[in-house]
Amino acid sequence: MTSWLHEERLKAVQDVVRQCGAKRVLDLGCGDGDLFVRLAVEPCIEELVGIDHCPSSLQRLKARLKEAGTPGARIEIREASMTEPTPDLRGFDCAVLLETIEHIDPDRLSKLERALFVSMRPQTVVITTPNVEYNGLLGVPPHRMRHPDHRFEWDRAKFRHWCLRAGQVAGYEVRVEDIAGCRPAIGGASQMAVFTRIETGSSSKAA
Repeated sequence: MTSWLHEERLKAVQDVVRQCGAKRVLDLGCGDGDLFVRLAVEPCIEELVGIDHCPSSLQRLKARLKEAGTPGARIEIREASMTEPTPDLRGFDCAVLLETIEHIDPDRLSKLERALFVSMRPQTVVITTPNVEYNGLLGVPPHRMRHPDHRFEWDRAKFRHWCLRAGQVAGYEVRVEDIAGCRPAIGGASQMAVFTRIETGSSSKAA
């Protein structure tokens, strides 16, 4: 069972996927599949690929899919690295990284940017990550992170700066917003960026 904050994250991402009209979707860092199993039964999605490096998480995801049933979408699950994409992952309608980037070492984020925005280059990218400004409300002591596997947790200013820079370099418009339990002074438990590829003529800027 997921927390109500996580439910809000999932709903926010699902809403974006629906609004952008995606038919082919990548779930990068799909893990146990909290988002994946929901996308698998979305009527408009025709192809759904999940990628994660953890075999035990993928086994749990497969079990959940078997239990839920997955009519409609063509589904594939891969044990692989999102920073080393294969050519067949290029040009999907949407790629989602739900609470994923914080598990990547900061010095490897540039490799993720190249893989995501240059190699895969989907039309829409959705990224969510924890908002460190909210940690006090969750009982997280100062100078600690929410999860022992997190490599960093950003405040809203740093996340916005990273997103706007990455989007500008790669040719994407960016919208950043607070999600999950939003408070006026500190934002939400998570923060979300939606990147939309800017088309120039008949081809994309970095194609």
